[in-house]
Amino acid sequence: MAETSPTQRLVTADWLHEHRDDPNLRVLDATVHLTFDEAGAHLESGRESYERAHVPGAAFVDQMSELSDPDGEAPFAVVDSASFAAAMGAAGVGDEHHVVVYDSVNGIWATRLWWHLGLEGFERVSVLDGGLAAWTAAGFDTATGAETYPPATFTARRRNDRIRSTAEVRAAVEDPDVVLVNALGRADFENGRIPGSVNVPFEELVGPDGRLRPLEELRELFESAGALDPGRRPVTYCGGGIAATAAAFALVRLGREDVAVYDGSMNAWTADPSRPLER
Repeated sequence: MAETSPTQRLVTADWLHEHRDDPNLRVLDATVHLTFDEAGAHLESGRESYERAHVPGAAFVDQMSELSDPDGEAPFAVVDSASFAAAMGAAGVGDEHHVVVYDSVNGIWATRLWWHLGLEGFERVSVLDGGLAAWTAAGFDTATGAETYPPATFTARRRNDRIRSTAEVRAAVEDPDVVLVNALGRADFENGRIPGSVNVPFEELVGPDGRLRPLEELRELFESAGALDPGRRPVTYCGGGIAATAAAFALVRLGREDVAVYDGSMNAWTADPSRPLER
C-alpha cells in the first residue's frame, strides 16, 4: 500500500471495508471510556467494550496501561519512545504497515493514538471517520472476543516539534508567534484558560453522526477563532491532552502541519496555583 497522503488521513467505513483484507493493514481499537460524576473524572479501559463488538480483525491497544507514563507531569502523559515502540510492536504494527485507528465513543481516543503515532514519526496512519458507530451504521458486521496481529518491529523516531511541555507553553503565552487553541467546551473555556488562548471546542468539529465536519466548515470554525493565522504556530490543549488531539487532527486536515499538542494540558497547568488563568 502506498504511503498515506494527507487526504487519506481520514478514511470512511466503506474504504476500510473494501481494504480490510489488505495484509499490510493494521486496524486498532483505541477506545477509553471517560465519565464524570460528583467525585470527578473516571477512566476505564475500553477492552471490555472492544471484546463485545469491534471491527473484524482489529486489535485492541490499551492507551491507559500501555501508552501512558504514570510518572509523567500529568495523567495520560506519553510514554518514552522505547516503551511506545515496544507496545506498537506487540500490537503487530511494523514500520511497513498502514494503521487505521478508531474508537467506539467520541473519536478523541482515536485521534490521541493517531497523534501519538505521528509523535513517534509514524505517518502511515488514518482515522476511521465516525468510528465504530459509522462502521455499524454502514451495515457492516462486528466481531466479538479478542484478535491479535503477529508481533512486528516498530521504529520510534520522536518528533519533538509535535509536543509541548508546560515550560514551553508558559513561554508561549508571551510569544506572538504562537496561538494557543483550547479544545474544551465553551463553558469550560469561560471558567478558566491559559492566558491568550482561543477556543475551538472539539465537539463542534464533528456533525451529529460523529463524523468530521467538511473542510470548509472546519476552516470557518478555526478562522473565526483566529487559529489559522499563517504567521502563528498553533498549539492545542484541553483538560488532559486527549481532546486537544482532535483539534490537532482537524488542523492537519486543513494543512497545518506545524501544529503541536500540549500533552499535560490543564491538568499540568493548574497543578501549580501560581500559573495564571484567564477568565
